[in-house]
Amino acid sequence: MNFYVHPTAIVDENCQIGDGTKIWHFCHIMSGAVIGNNCNLGQNVVVSPKVILGNNVRVQNNVSIYEGVICEDDVFLGPSMVLTNVINPRSAVSRKHEYKTTLIKKGASIGANATIVCGNTINEYAFIGAGAVVIKDVPAYALIVGNPG
Repeated sequence: MNFYVHPTAIVDENCQIGDGTKIWHFCHIMSGAVIGNNCNLGQNVVVSPKVILGNNVRVQNNVSIYEGVICEDDVFLGPSMVLTNVINPRSAVSRKHEYKTTLIKKGASIGANATIVCGNTINEYAFIGAGAVVIKDVPAYALIVGNPG
């Protein structure tokens, strides 16, 4: 085991966690999650089943990464940013069969409290500013701010 897990974190069976990765206080890594090498997951991060995080991904505090999210290498997810996985969520209706894939490509950065609506691609080295709401694909190297971004 060449990665660090804080004693308060929960790592379910059947996860893949790469060398040099650090998982901090009160995180939950669910069965089927894949986390690359040299990642850093801050406090209170949830990584759901079937999520893929590449190498050198940084996830700041209070981020939930839901099924359907793929982050390539060198991605930064800022504090308390939000990723969704269903376009039309309802309390009493199961929508698991409607999960959408969100792809965050190499080197992209997402600022604090930004929201990424599911089914979109954030292309290489794009920068999503703090508090922005992304409702469509983002081109490579773009700067997105505001609501909607």
